[in-house]
Amino acid sequence: MGIIDHISDMFEVTSTRKSKRKPLQTVEIKVKMDCDGCERRVTNAVSSIKGVKSVDVSRKQSRVTVSGYVEPKKVLKKVQNTGKKAEFWPYVEYNLVSYPYAPGAYDKKAPSGYVRDVPQAFQTPNTPTERFTSMFSDENPNACAIM
Repeated sequence: MGIIDHISDMFEVTSTRKSKRKPLQTVEIKVKMDCDGCERRVTNAVSSIKGVKSVDVSRKQSRVTVSGYVEPKKVLKKVQNTGKKAEFWPYVEYNLVSYPYAPGAYDKKAPSGYVRDVPQAFQTPNTPTERFTSMFSDENPNACAIM
């Protein structure tokens, strides 16, 4: 058996082809849709892309969510080719930002519960106010030692 194993190791064929599979990701796009026809056209266009696993369309929020092994720019381009104005989803949930009324963050056209994703709306880490508020917090187990 030793000789056969040695000979088979010498003639073992290894594949040099590397697979460039895209990572599984979720792409969210803002698309203005007025009717069932618009919704169907966008859904069919996005579903035809190779690697798409699921498509979720919310006409009320003007939002298309695509999950799969796709590139975000290709999905955006495919939606724009339907004749609709499209852009990447520019909003974050209201409760995830520290300053929802910061300049540029509040948007009247945003769906309810969402604000624009701008850097001014998020609190920078390690600011003095954050350290002091957490110092006297009920969730801090060492707060009693300070008082």
